[in-house]
Amino acid sequence: MAKQVEQVRRAEHRTRSELVREALRVYLSGQLIPTEAPTAAETRAYRRGMAAYKRGDYVSLGEDRLPRRARKKVS
Repeated sequence: MAKQVEQVRRAEHRTRSELVREALRVYLSGQLIPTEAPTAAETRAYRRGMAAYKRGDYVSLGEDRLPRRARKKVS
């Protein structure tokens, strides 16, 4: 591995520290934010929640009552 680092370092005209810093940055950026695909149940729950929100069925933070219901427009 040390030989590979030296080869890349020479080819890219960089210091070893610079190369290792970048390698760690790339490695750690992938480790800090794990990516997971939502399950089918989570996706359905999310869609139901968004549909309810669009209809006006929601509770604001700090409210301690039943969800708001969308009203029909009065003209």
